[in-house]
Order: sequence, then C-alpha cells, then structure tokens
Amino acid sequence: MKSLNILITGGASGIGLGIAEHLGKAGHHIILADIDLTAAAGAAQDLAAMGARVTPLQLDVANTEQIEGIAMQLAPMKVDVLINNAGIQHVSRLEDFPAQKWQSIINIMLVGPALLSKTLLPEMRKNNFGRIINIGSIHAIVASPYKTAYVAAKHGLIGFAKTLALETGDCDVTVNTICPSYVKTPMVEKQIAAQAKENGISEQEVIDKIMLAPMPKNAFIEIDELAASAEFLISNAARNMTAQTIVLDGGWTAR
Repeated sequence: MKSLNILITGGASGIGLGIAEHLGKAGHHIILADIDLTAAAGAAQDLAAMGARVTPLQLDVANTEQIEGIAMQLAPMKVDVLINNAGIQHVSRLEDFPAQKWQSIINIMLVGPALLSKTLLPEMRKNNFGRIINIGSIHAIVASPYKTAYVAAKHGLIGFAKTLALETGDCDVTVNTICPSYVKTPMVEKQIAAQAKENGISEQEVIDKIMLAPMPKNAFIEIDELAASAEFLISNAARNMTAQTIVLDGGWTAR
C-alpha cells in the first residue's frame, strides 16, 4: 500500500501515540495533532528516532476556527486518513457533574470529530480516497454509571459514523468506529481512582469488579490491537467496510 498522510488527534500520548507508532513504522506519514504542542513535538521526536516520518501539530479539537483552518495550515499536504482519537473523561454522578465539563466532553469527542471530518472531506472526495476512523469505546454500546457525558458522546460517534458513511457511499471514503473496552492508558488510570471514590471501594476492586468483570477474557485491551485494527481499516482490503462498529471487548457484549 502507498504511503498515506494520517492525522491523529490526541496523538501525543496513550492510544493515539500507540497508533501513530504502529502506522509510522508501516511507512505512513503521521500528522501528530494534540492540544499540547510541546507534548506533540516531543512525541514526534521520539517517533522520528524510530525512523517514522512525523509532523507535530497543535490542535484544539474544540476550537472551530483551528479546525476550519487546518487544511490551509497543512497545505500543500493533503490528509488521506483522519483518526478521531482525542478525548477526556470525568467521573461523577449527574447531580454533581459540572455543566462546563459536560459540554467540554461533548465538544471534544463528538462535535470535534464531526467538524474535522467536514473540513477534510472535500479534499478526500476530490482525490476519491479517504478513511475516517473514530476511536469509540465499549461505552459507545453499553453504559456505566457516573459517565453520562462520555457515554453520550461515544454513543453519538456511532450514529455520526453511520450517517456520514451513507453520505460518502458515492466515493472511496469509508467511515468506521473502533470500540475497545478498557485500555490501560493514563486516562483510564485516572478513572480507576475516580471510580474508587464514587463507589467507595479500592482501586483494585474497581479493576476487578467494574472494569474487567464484564469481560470473559478478563484482560485490558492492548494498544497494538487497536493499531492493527486501524491499519486494516485503511487498507484496500477494507475498501467496502464502512458504517461499521469494530468491537474489541473480550466478549463483554456477548452476555
């Protein structure tokens, strides 16, 4: 497969960085976008040391003006693949959930991906090639208490992907969503502590009784699983795979 220009949001750490490393090693050019330019530049330097071609980019996916200007900022480079990965979390019962935090989660994880796709789609259509991959979650399919905003945003991503897939059926553009259960990232580490506080249990009990208990495999999902799934979705073999929800959940939703 030819080398592609792949823009990954929230790319400076966690899942985004893991996918960037995997696809960079596969020979693709990575546009490592993050709200923290220093972190993105540092991560890009590390990936470049491994032989990857990387361009760091400061991008706040909740900033409409930045999103609308991204094509001009990257010109003449064209984005072939958009991976909507940026996300935040806040664990709280709804009565105590700060209104601004609720809005911020929706803006980052649902509005941002929609507006980025809107901005980059015309060039994908012009080139008759594009891949849009949303990093969803098991919480795009099921729910957990104390995560109203996160669950709402992730559920929304699936509806967004299905609708956009219908709108892009006339060209070689696909839109899919990868939905893993818990991945051991810095964001999940913070969730463990927050869940322990809300539920009045220990952090180990959060891992055993809340996070892993629903999974017959009883294991965290590894980032390499997500990265390989993304690699498949951008390949020619997946050219007719669109509007799909790829679930990596260790059997969670089979129950």
